[in-house]
Amino acid sequence: MPGTPILPFVARTRLVDHHCHGVVTGDLGRIEFEQMLTEADTVSSLGTTLFDSLIGLAVRARCAPVLDLPPHVPAEVYLARRAELGATEVNARFLRATGTTEFLLDGGFLPDTLTTTEQFAALSGARARDIVRLEQVAETVIGATTAAGFIEAFTRELAKRATTAVGFKSIAAYRVGLDLAEERPTEAEVTEAAGRWLARIEAGEPVRLADEVLHRFLIWTGIDLALPIQFHVGFGDSDVDLHRCDPLLLTGLLRATRSHGVPIMLLHNYPFHRNAAYLAQVFEHVFVDVGLATHNAGHRAPAIIAETMEIVPFGKLLFSTDAFGLAELYHLGTALFRQGLSDFLYAGLTSDVLSEVDAHRIAALVGHRNAERVYGLEGT
Repeated sequence: MPGTPILPFVARTRLVDHHCHGVVTGDLGRIEFEQMLTEADTVSSLGTTLFDSLIGLAVRARCAPVLDLPPHVPAEVYLARRAELGATEVNARFLRATGTTEFLLDGGFLPDTLTTTEQFAALSGARARDIVRLEQVAETVIGATTAAGFIEAFTRELAKRATTAVGFKSIAAYRVGLDLAEERPTEAEVTEAAGRWLARIEAGEPVRLADEVLHRFLIWTGIDLALPIQFHVGFGDSDVDLHRCDPLLLTGLLRATRSHGVPIMLLHNYPFHRNAAYLAQVFEHVFVDVGLATHNAGHRAPAIIAETMEIVPFGKLLFSTDAFGLAELYHLGTALFRQGLSDFLYAGLTSDVLSEVDAHRIAALVGHRNAERVYGLEGT
């Protein structure tokens, strides 16, 4: 298998995947499969294939054995075996191979195409809990209220969702970028912004929230409810303006929110993972992961993990896959994370910069203890 042998205690440590999505339940053809290997809108029609990339190589090397195939089989053989087993069996095999005991699911993106939280839990044989996407809640309530009633309608609905969720998520990065003002917007500002949004909807525009004032209102409302708030950061779909997704742009907002005691979770972060690690070091309420980049980078993922761990306190780094739709991505994100964490700890052990006890503790912190502490999962 690729990489150096994984330290046994890293291979065994249980994991909490603190940010991921559901899986598709139908069988996939080659085009549909490759589409889910990329953040691009479409698979190229110019004679290229996603199997000719690090994630494609990782599928053939690391996923094939889970389907009873030898590593590195041709893509056609891999896809034929996948179709032979069927979606349900494939999903269950990959999810259960991760060693993950809890999945925190963001069901706010294309929910009609993926498993529900309950279906995901049954497939994985593990516990699954909800992360509520702030913008989805706002887009749900805006059509049934007025500009003057938006604050009350959103606040009431979010509080209702919070009773069964363990955290919130903001996708402001996709809609307006992360250069958000630090001040909580006033009621008058929110009402005026809601009016502008409703006017756009009435003019025929999609019900898509993209207003800096309203994004800030959603975030501050989430802070009032005291659940951790996740932020998409960095690498993502083609509608992201990547230069507006550097987590350093959040510095003012992080200063303004630090006294509230609500954890801020910076997701993904690549290629700004070192910037995110810095923020986690200097702000006590900031935590980071490198999900999404892990499976996309294939055998280079350990380098990204090591770079993130250069300055981040080990109690501030969490595991996530940000896997979406394709069951292989959960397996790859997990396997490559274990590989990177093991390589990092092995280098420390052989250089005598940490002890065996230290290494075991760090693996447990990053693998599951940090998530359990931050999201209040301990003892539940």
